[in-house]
Amino acid sequence: MSPLNRQQQLDQIRDERREQIKQAALKMFACRGYTGTKTSMIAKEASISEGLIYRYFNSKEELFITLVQELMEEARSELENVGFLPGTPFEQIRTLTINILDEDNIHAFMLMERARKADDVPEKVTQIFEGVSTNVLIEPIIPIFVKGQQSGEFSPGEPRRILSWYFTIINSLLTQEEMDEEYGLPDVDVLMRILTK
Repeated sequence: MSPLNRQQQLDQIRDERREQIKQAALKMFACRGYTGTKTSMIAKEASISEGLIYRYFNSKEELFITLVQELMEEARSELENVGFLPGTPFEQIRTLTINILDEDNIHAFMLMERARKADDVPEKVTQIFEGVSTNVLIEPIIPIFVKGQQSGEFSPGEPRRILSWYFTIINSLLTQEEMDEEYGLPDVDVLMRILTK
């Protein structure tokens, strides 16, 4: 095996381990908050030693800040691309909603909402959210919603207000302390009725 191949394998292992730590941290921070999460919990969730976390991140704070920054970038990118999704405005917003409610994305959404509202997060995270409007979810969607109103897919009314109500409901469902185990989250089409005639 050439040295380059060996180095590529080591880099791949490092990248995979770093991602494993971030995914475990995402789940723990989303469920328990910044202060309520200990690195030992993250290590247990990732099935690694606690010391290994510190080979990839200098501190719990650095790990948390890294997650928030990356999630902000991913959210921005996804929202900017909603208008390029296939289908009608209704189908585009429905796809966005499916993505938000997807089991793989729930913790990301929960973490962002917790981090935005919490007083116990690192100062850098507070600064990140100070520079972002609370309408960050709504602004890129307004032109799509207006187009859907014009085609008769969505209810008439002030788009910002209707979308604000819509995302407040989704946010409330995802950030409630305990998910209703018997009923779970509503079906996407139930939520979409809020936007339609």
